[in-house]
Amino acid sequence: MSIEIFVDSRIFYSLALLLVISTGTVFAEGFSVLVETDNNNYDEGDTIVISGEVSTPIPGVDVVIQIFREGTMVAIAQKPIAQDGTFSHTILAEGPLWKKSGTYSVRASYEAGGITISETPFTYSSKSEVSETTTNFEVDAGNGGTFDVKYTIKGGTVKNMVVDCENYETCAYSVIVQIDATDEGKITLELPREFIGAEKQDGKDDTFIILIDGIEVAYEESVVHSEFRVITIEFQQEDSDIEIIGTYVIPEFGTIAMMVLIVGIMATVLATRNKFQIGV
Repeated sequence: MSIEIFVDSRIFYSLALLLVISTGTVFAEGFSVLVETDNNNYDEGDTIVISGEVSTPIPGVDVVIQIFREGTMVAIAQKPIAQDGTFSHTILAEGPLWKKSGTYSVRASYEAGGITISETPFTYSSKSEVSETTTNFEVDAGNGGTFDVKYTIKGGTVKNMVVDCENYETCAYSVIVQIDATDEGKITLELPREFIGAEKQDGKDDTFIILIDGIEVAYEESVVHSEFRVITIEFQQEDSDIEIIGTYVIPEFGTIAMMVLIVGIMATVLATRNKFQIGV
């Protein structure tokens, strides 16, 4: 009799164990977690915004967020999950573990009846490896001549700057900066007021219109200078044409136009004087 009870007990515990294993597997498979970052590329000092969602939030069970580079963990955080299943976390990309550029990955782990993991990669560049270029570019204004624009660019190179016009008389009021954007970056331009600007009717500064590949974007302007305006424009990888639209590019009575006007006036004066002398 005792043997039968022993056998029944073994069967009972075996079935219970199978039930637990089976239930645990279904429980784990019924959960999913997603994680993403607000950008694909970051530089040292940037703020990384991490967000995600779990399919079935369990009260008291947090999500663990880790950041890895080549298998080495550089950051870790434990964040609670909202009632709708979402979570978020921000981290500043700086410190002793953020010295090497390369591909990093964000991992979100959710332990509920098992471990559910989701990962997403991003690229990171340390300040020592982020190159900036500062130089002058001679802008071709067609028959209007040329003028220099000083610029600083990070995340790409400047291929060309040109006034959007076919000849001096039909110039549009814009300068097109053609770039090769190898990464997310920004360009700062010192625009000389003598040649390009945006002004209201009363002569006060107006805002420029900035288009990147035909789409209007915002820009930042630093302290106003008497001889030039300094604007900074952010761009994305693979952007190509930045168009800066003002109210004039080489004023209508610029150097060349003024010279032509003076020559015309002098010719008229001389002709009038000669005619007057002949008449006398």
